[in-house]
Amino acid sequence: MTGGSHSHSYQLFMLGLCLYAIAALAVHTLAPLDASTIEILDTADVGVCALFFVDFCLTLRAAKDKWRYFYTWGWVDLLSSIPAISFLRWGRVTRVVRILRVLRGVRATKLIASALLEKRAQSVVLAALFLSILLVVFASIAILQFETGPAANIKDGADAIWWAFVTITTVGYGDRFPVTPEGRVVAAMLMTAGVGLFGTLSGFVASWFLAPRTRAEESEIAQLRTEIRLLREHMESREQ
Repeated sequence: MTGGSHSHSYQLFMLGLCLYAIAALAVHTLAPLDASTIEILDTADVGVCALFFVDFCLTLRAAKDKWRYFYTWGWVDLLSSIPAISFLRWGRVTRVVRILRVLRGVRATKLIASALLEKRAQSVVLAALFLSILLVVFASIAILQFETGPAANIKDGADAIWWAFVTITTVGYGDRFPVTPEGRVVAAMLMTAGVGLFGTLSGFVASWFLAPRTRAEESEIAQLRTEIRLLREHMESREQ
């Protein structure tokens, strides 16, 4: 990869973020949207840009030739991470091209699948993170389309994003809540998805803490097997 090496699951995650960002920018530019929807898309774009900037820093750090990465792709990656200037955001198209060039080496679907299965935990966590971002954005937009009556307490984009975040995390502060049947359906779907997604993340965190102990136990077992084998060979040599 130009500018460093990341796993294929990470590259696919970044590719998904890039495609989402480009699609959101196209909708923002071409479609007539109300102020609340624009606020949601802009807030999500700031979060995505933060992830893009982290990706730029990680790639720059991992690059063997940092200057070569910076003057070939890095400067575009850095500029496309700026959320406030619209025409710079179109630089994310080059991110897609760069990632596709990386994935070009894994041409067959079978090889991509095997590469993802080798790091199943990382792939699942990145997929859960990507789905969480999409769910928060789309649920925020959807809830504003239904909560339009005088009794609604989710009134703007900031309220919608806050409600979606606390709902998907299953915290549910109760300061913002849907009052229409359609809004409650959206909330039920978001809560159900949140239980599954954060259960996945919790499982990953637990396995991450337990992994060192597991590796240590496996190492001790392997060492005991080696000692037993050497002892057996020594005893057999003495008998001969």
